[in-house]
Amino acid sequence: MGDNQILDCLVVGAGPAGLTAAIYLARFRRTFRVIESGASRAGWIPRSHNHPGFPEGVRGKTLLARMRRQAEKYGARIDAGRVEDLRREGELFVAETSLGEVRARAVILATGVLDNEPNLPGLDEAVARGLVRICPICDGYEVIGQRVGVLSHDAHGAAEARFITTYSDQVALIHVGAEDALPADERARLAADGIEVIETPIESVRLEKRRITALCFNGQAREFDVIYSALGVTPRTQLAVKAGARLEETGRLVVGDHQETTVPGLYAAGDVVRGLNQISTAQGEAATAATDIHNRLRAMA
Repeated sequence: MGDNQILDCLVVGAGPAGLTAAIYLARFRRTFRVIESGASRAGWIPRSHNHPGFPEGVRGKTLLARMRRQAEKYGARIDAGRVEDLRREGELFVAETSLGEVRARAVILATGVLDNEPNLPGLDEAVARGLVRICPICDGYEVIGQRVGVLSHDAHGAAEARFITTYSDQVALIHVGAEDALPADERARLAADGIEVIETPIESVRLEKRRITALCFNGQAREFDVIYSALGVTPRTQLAVKAGARLEETGRLVVGDHQETTVPGLYAAGDVVRGLNQISTAQGEAATAATDIHNRLRAMA
């Protein structure tokens, strides 16, 4: 594949969505290229137990490696780099990348989101050991009966704390935002659900093998088995916005039934699109986008 070739598709990102798109496009025998920065949040997952097909669970990095091998088996080209600009020129998209200019008839953005990380010492180690988690939909089952703290700065965290009561009746909301970010009616609902609200700043964290042994709030030590970070995410939509795509109020990309954004030929899949943030939905969206691109290009031939 020559670097000056006009591609059928450029895929930006190599998480579960981007790699699914690569598998489909390769098997559709399309000319395409994947450019990725190596920052897929799926790589953070110590072990997922809710992804279909893995009854014993699967590490995020293992799943990504398997998907990459599958795509490359069919000839997918996956390059490490960064896409710095994206624009539409006539019938083509032009991407300025750290690897040079890329021109393509269609683009799939699988750029994902950035987690707004809690300011906790030893965060990477705590995530790797399952002491700090970010997705109760993914792994709430694993905290059944445990002492759970939900770190949040707004009412979204309150909703997440209530969600976790499906699995445990020992849930506390650690509210680190402004006092008025948690309205009185929300506080009343939390109290009715048996969820304690803790509102003093975190001073220190101490980790042990199986639990966070102490979070100190103005001298008071508290113990939790798991901390969930409910500080939200920042969608990686910069390229889409540069190309003229429209965003929802949540900051995610507006897409149609086939994952096409408001810019014809520009598609998006995965966490950058809607808020469920699940590997399985990202894969389905990418498959939908890749198939629609293939069918459109086939109709134009």
